[in-house]
Amino acid sequence: MSGERIGALREALRAIIDPASGKDIVAAGLVEGIEQKGSLVQVALVVPRERAASMEPVRRAVEATLARQPGITNATAVLTAHRAGAAQTPPRPGESRPAEPRQTATLLPEVRAIVAIASGKGGVGKSTVAVNLAVALARLGRTVGLLDADIYGPSLPRMLGLARRPEMAGEKLLPIPAWGLKAMSIGFLVEEETPMIWRGPMVMGALEQMLGQVVWGKLDFLIVDMPPGTGDAQLTMAQRVKLAGAVIVSTPQDIALIDARRGVRMFERTHVPVLGLVENMSVFICPHCGGRSEIFGHGGARKEAARLGVPFLGEVPLLLAIRETGDQGTPIAASEPESAAAQAFAALAANVAEAVERGLAASGPGPRITIS
Repeated sequence: MSGERIGALREALRAIIDPASGKDIVAAGLVEGIEQKGSLVQVALVVPRERAASMEPVRRAVEATLARQPGITNATAVLTAHRAGAAQTPPRPGESRPAEPRQTATLLPEVRAIVAIASGKGGVGKSTVAVNLAVALARLGRTVGLLDADIYGPSLPRMLGLARRPEMAGEKLLPIPAWGLKAMSIGFLVEEETPMIWRGPMVMGALEQMLGQVVWGKLDFLIVDMPPGTGDAQLTMAQRVKLAGAVIVSTPQDIALIDARRGVRMFERTHVPVLGLVENMSVFICPHCGGRSEIFGHGGARKEAARLGVPFLGEVPLLLAIRETGDQGTPIAASEPESAAAQAFAALAANVAEAVERGLAASGPGPRITIS
């Protein structure tokens, strides 16, 4: 990507005026960065948090302007309050650093409980658990939203069987209904094979927009499918919304539990309650003979939960039907509700709801979420 090309795109953005200063957005210092990969261009606009809503027309104007430039087929702009230069330097080896204090939550005031579904590593079936947990909660009569916070690898569109863009209500996006849920994912806004080549500030900006610029309405639960690891998205969620807690998904083997440990410690350091651990792929059940095989071991997450002093929320078996229904966009908790897998997710949903309710009761009075 040549400097001349980026310079040309930056010059094109000078046609857009910042309504607060009267200057063009480049002169006003709002354009933090421009990145181009082939015909895809992505821009981060730095604005104060309190101006985010009023800057939505500017954000759309940036996308429209860049999409008209020669060689550009897809343009994406995100609003972020984080400057790249303001990132904290990593600690030196052996240096300890206190966790950042939680900021006052300003997003999603109508959501009763926001629950992060997380894992220390990829490949443990976290998204499968998040989708089916959300569906199981909806089947219990709760109003449920499902947010795909995995900006780099969004999987909700495929797992929910959705392939359309969300509609607009004024300047906000409407979540797409599916399987009794309200769902939102960056995957609804880009082509399935489009790589999201974004730095941290752009990821955080996109996540904040999916939290604050979506008409979620009143919800009992917002289930957030987090990306694997302990990075920008996790910190954004911990700082920008009041999380009712985090659910850590792991498989039984030791190598996965090491990473699950990191996930637990990360949420503890950011003052987010850990609701408990889930053991996914707990035991393989043969679809032909019904025989059980402990491919990844068994019971490791339960033992780890006891060691860490956090609840154990349940086991989900490794079943062919779970994979097939996920690939087909028909979550097993909804499409085969009487199956062993769906029953496992139903039990998990009841345990998560109970853990959330205990936490909310401990934090102060409020309406109860009852599970019948």
